[in-house]
Amino acid sequence: MSWWSKGSCQLGAWRTARAEWREDMDRFRAAQKEARKNGEVPEHPGPPPTGFALLPWLLLGLGSLSNLLQGQTPNPWIGGLGLLTFNSLYIYVVFRAFDKQKREEVSTRVALLLMALVTCALAVGYGGNWLLFFPLLGLATGAILRGPRLGQIGLALSALAGGVSGVREGWDAVNIAYSTFLATMVTAAILSLAEAVRELRAAREELARRAVEKERLRFSRDLHDLLGHTLSVIVVKSEAARRLAPRDMDAALAQIGDIESVGRQALTEIREAVTGYREGSLATELARADSALSAAGVEPVVSRSGTPLAPQTEALLGWVVREAVTNVVRHSDASRCEITVSSGAERVRLTVTDNGTGARVTEPREGIGGTGLKGLTERLATAGGSLRADPSPRGGFTVTAELPVEPAEFPDVVLATAPRAS
Repeated sequence: MSWWSKGSCQLGAWRTARAEWREDMDRFRAAQKEARKNGEVPEHPGPPPTGFALLPWLLLGLGSLSNLLQGQTPNPWIGGLGLLTFNSLYIYVVFRAFDKQKREEVSTRVALLLMALVTCALAVGYGGNWLLFFPLLGLATGAILRGPRLGQIGLALSALAGGVSGVREGWDAVNIAYSTFLATMVTAAILSLAEAVRELRAAREELARRAVEKERLRFSRDLHDLLGHTLSVIVVKSEAARRLAPRDMDAALAQIGDIESVGRQALTEIREAVTGYREGSLATELARADSALSAAGVEPVVSRSGTPLAPQTEALLGWVVREAVTNVVRHSDASRCEITVSSGAERVRLTVTDNGTGARVTEPREGIGGTGLKGLTERLATAGGSLRADPSPRGGFTVTAELPVEPAEFPDVVLATAPRAS
């Protein structure tokens, strides 16, 4: 590629960057205007910085350009070529300073080194206004080299500026050295702070997005567990009512009354789940499981022993009972279902076993099953427990849940069972 083609590509890149900068500025102004209209302060920190933010500092070179135009510079063609070279390198460097990958490339460091050589040559050759290129060099250095060694580099660059300027201007070199050091450190500090603010904002937005996704997942699991169990009970009781109606109308009406009661309770639970105030009760779920299994023609055997449980633990075990009994009613074709809750000093175990048509296996599997069991596996794991769903070697299926009696944290369950903060 020829130098003309490279120059054209670079010019096109600068035009694209300028167009993007204008668009960002327009969006930022619109956000500010909308916020002022609503009496608020916009959170947006402004458009992302680009090399255009550092271009106005090239006005420091107007003094040297004036010397060239007024014929006060010896060998003006050399001075003009040096001025053009410095400005080109400066523009190249500052436009790469706002992209971390480009900022760390070798070509950027080489361009910065060439800037230093050109600056020293012009300062030694001409002095006067040409010494102001040292602060510009410091500005470009601070924009590129933002690391732990920046202080040492800034001091070395200031010493270089002071030494070269001292050869030409004597004690005025102190001002050049000071302004070079100040330009280096202040530019690096401001750009690093702006970059950190934008990274923190991006991290906050990502955390907010993940929190929304987590809440959606929690609500979808609650809704699945609520409706899946309730609709299964309604279907089972409706079938029982249909079978009983021809020969025992009173029993059929009792089943229909249960359907009405279950439907009303389901509406209440859904409202509570939507508003975030749903509280699970293991005793309530065991009673509902007994009713649902009896209506489905499955003999329920429920036993509970041990120490009292924390409300969060009962809530989780209630979800397990609900899901496991729903699967027994839907899929097991069982005639007997045993539900056992046994709590010790540190852990509690819940088992739901049926004698249905589960396949025989020799190795249990953890967290198998449909959406409900998978969601419960994640919940119990978060709370420090475990969930296993195992086809029994003697036929049937066994769901086993273990939890700490008083777990330290229940992030998902708190969301599901406690009122939301306003």
